Amino acid sequence: MSDLLGRLRAGLPEGALLTDPDVTAAYAHDMASFCEAGAPAVVVLPRTVEEVQHVMRTAHELRVPVVPQGARTGLSGAANATDGCVVLSLVKMDRILEISPVDRIAVVEPGVINAVLSRAVNEHGLCYPPDPSSWEMCTIGGNIGTASGGLCCVKYGVTAEYVIGLDVVLADGRLLTTGRRTAKGVAGYDLTRLFVGSEGSLGIVVKAVLALKPQPPAQLALAAEFPSAAAACDAICTIMERGHTPSLLELMDRTTVRAVNAMTRMGLPDTTEALLLCAFDTPDPAADLAAVGELCAAAGATEVVPAADAAESELLLQARRSSLPAMEAIKSATMIDDVCVPRSRLGAMIDGTAAVAEKYGLTIGVVAHAGDGNTHPVVCFDHTDPDETRRARESFDAIMALGLELGGTITGEHGVGVLKKDWLARELGEVGVELQRGIKAAFDPHGILNPGKLF
Repeated sequence: MSDLLGRLRAGLPEGALLTDPDVTAAYAHDMASFCEAGAPAVVVLPRTVEEVQHVMRTAHELRVPVVPQGARTGLSGAANATDGCVVLSLVKMDRILEISPVDRIAVVEPGVINAVLSRAVNEHGLCYPPDPSSWEMCTIGGNIGTASGGLCCVKYGVTAEYVIGLDVVLADGRLLTTGRRTAKGVAGYDLTRLFVGSEGSLGIVVKAVLALKPQPPAQLALAAEFPSAAAACDAICTIMERGHTPSLLELMDRTTVRAVNAMTRMGLPDTTEALLLCAFDTPDPAADLAAVGELCAAAGATEVVPAADAAESELLLQARRSSLPAMEAIKSATMIDDVCVPRSRLGAMIDGTAAVAEKYGLTIGVVAHAGDGNTHPVVCFDHTDPDETRRARESFDAIMALGLELGGTITGEHGVGVLKKDWLARELGEVGVELQRGIKAAFDPHGILNPGKLF
């Protein structure tokens, strides 16, 4: 330990190392439940690429595990420390290095907050679409590590579609540059895409080249109330089948709607079994909303409420943004699942989750990025009750099994981390896991980068 600290200090400035156990304990885990976390030996807060390289060279020579972290807003335990590790927190590397309106790119360090980048590019008439729910706190590096999504995925896609180049410090301290700054390029294997979603297991991202889009018009939204989740899902399928491209298409089940009502007093009808929120940022959003409103009514919506302007749209969307805090208010703890299914199976996923809730005697609400089939069942439980905690964990696994049965995936945007690594093997199969382990070994032969995650 003294050798590790001494060698780290030799190449780092004053204040870059944290060793007080009370301080380092705060860096031990992210926001996921049911994920083990160890005690880090030291937390390092680098500000430069050279400092990251020094940390990795030292760790590589001493065979010390390194756990990279962003803002620790993740929900899979991917940022959890292991005993005796170096936690490499990249939050101090938070500079926006370049914004190019001509090339429509931004070049950023990993610690840049998603919302900070979004506001900065907005000033140039551009936008960075990926918008995770934690966008006011989460970092671009963390978004890249977990391949984050967000509310706008249905139209604009996820983080992986906007990362076109990376600078990555490898396990032995070498610096690798991948990708490009150009609008297109197919030279060699796509190593950039390989790092996106790798959860810090292949290298440390120290710079990213991100594609930008022109800033769209302000969106208009509508809310449609349905007497059943099945009816709401029928409407979603019809909206997509007819070729509509909403900028947002979100679904809340009855449990979530009632929780939001209880917390916000928004006055949503108690008879609402499912609430669908749809928005467009097209040149004529009112016309698009009118067309979608007709489809919702035909599918059985009991009420369709379109917004007249951006302010009313924001009021409607506030219900969706309030969903997680509202569910967290029900019990002392929550587990947030992240199962993505084909859109055509969304109704079966929601009904199946309701059956799981009944079987285990728990409150489980579902919010969904309905446009891409990504559901977030939220399991509420009392963490001081061992039996209820056990049932919560079992229900979580039952929901993931349901997702796979419906042709889906165990994670649409939160990542695998510690929480779902057993399930990753089930989804990928033996050959898939073998090849992924081989890729890991090629980049990190001593297994020091974020050990215990993914596999």
